[in-house]
Amino acid sequence: MTAHADGDATHTYENVTCPFCGLLCDDLTVTRTGSTLKVSNGCPRATAGFQRPLPPAKPMVRDAEVTLEEAIKAAADLVRQAKLPLYGGMATDVAGQRAIMAIADQTCGVVDHALSDGQYRNLRVVQTSGWIMSTLTEVRNRADLIIIVGSDIHKLHGRFFDRIVNPEHTMFDGVGTKRTVIFLGEGLDTSGAVGPRVDEVISLPVAKDRIPEVLSAISARVRGFNIPAPQATAPSTSKIGSMFAGLVPGSKLATAEAPAHEIAGIPFADIDAVAEKCKKAHYGVLVWAPPALSMPQADMTVHMMTEIVRELNQTTRFAGLSLGGNEGAPSAASTCTWQTGYPLRVSFANGKPEYDSVRYNIGRMLTEGEGDILVWVASIGTDIGLPQTKVPTIVLGTPGVRLAQSPTVFIPVGTPGIDHAGQMVRCDNVVSLPMKNLHRSQLPSSADVLAAIQAAL
Repeated sequence: MTAHADGDATHTYENVTCPFCGLLCDDLTVTRTGSTLKVSNGCPRATAGFQRPLPPAKPMVRDAEVTLEEAIKAAADLVRQAKLPLYGGMATDVAGQRAIMAIADQTCGVVDHALSDGQYRNLRVVQTSGWIMSTLTEVRNRADLIIIVGSDIHKLHGRFFDRIVNPEHTMFDGVGTKRTVIFLGEGLDTSGAVGPRVDEVISLPVAKDRIPEVLSAISARVRGFNIPAPQATAPSTSKIGSMFAGLVPGSKLATAEAPAHEIAGIPFADIDAVAEKCKKAHYGVLVWAPPALSMPQADMTVHMMTEIVRELNQTTRFAGLSLGGNEGAPSAASTCTWQTGYPLRVSFANGKPEYDSVRYNIGRMLTEGEGDILVWVASIGTDIGLPQTKVPTIVLGTPGVRLAQSPTVFIPVGTPGIDHAGQMVRCDNVVSLPMKNLHRSQLPSSADVLAAIQAAL
């Protein structure tokens, strides 16, 4: 089922879009010989994804090999009997997401992406206060200051520096030709911030759980507030609260207050210098990857960044840029919003879309014994395999996907951009990019299998 029909013939594909991270880099050159792929210009994540050997895989029902038609019938029987089916994983392309929404609607199910916890670090901010955001293209062409917050971008998105921070060409001559890159966080890989467009690299190695303190200090200085040293005798309810209890507007510290010498281990002079660079930037950008912000109340950290951006836009141009978006997460969120008006974590149990970010969190529902079947789609990478659960499970997965347990029904499916054509939404949510069929295998798409299961209900 996974082998390709043209034997060992060699084909080269240009301008291939990579599905393995949210950047969706669309300039790859991939050579296929039989079912083996080789990438000539990809990052380590792309190389590992495209060149991963595809193990043989057959449809399985209760650990017994069956035909595709028999697996589809068995899956349809399970879904038909369920009172509250859960549709999770959702690692697929736009067509696959539409198919998930369609079958969830018909069967009164719940939809949620495997990586939605990271997405909600952004969504809570959008829902409560809004934000000012940039795009990959805008940053590439205009930014002169890039501040990376708490996220190892070089590890998560290997070509961000190559394509966005230090591109060979930009749209406007003289705009964003030299840029300062600031890393805010401990242990971040700064090696990608090199090249003729990078003027200065600054690193503030603050522990992740203390990043909010540094952001608060930057925010205060951007607004023109002074930061007094914490008072040893004053009662303290929190690190941030005690530190900024005596903020005084103006350029000089009140005579009764001693200035702060460091904040979260970072010299105040360095923090003040960053705030000054923000105010003097022509087009500054705060960059983060939501999955990397694993500190408590990470959504408040995102909120703090958006407030800094909001304040700076009174005197200059500043924006945020959220990366992440692996495993088709932006495609899932966008498709859900297009079709229901809500972000992910939507239930159709009452015959219409109902949104609740806590109640319809599939991870929580499985832990607390809600739902009576799990349909899990993992067609891109191998790392978001089926979670441990006691309910019957149906997995539509790429061959080799890691499974915590043997599913009731397993149907191998192709990867968008490799085994079939499609579209995916980029991490900045402004464009969907075409995915080519590289004809690695004859595996069906998730959309086709889901449509067949729905037709058999």
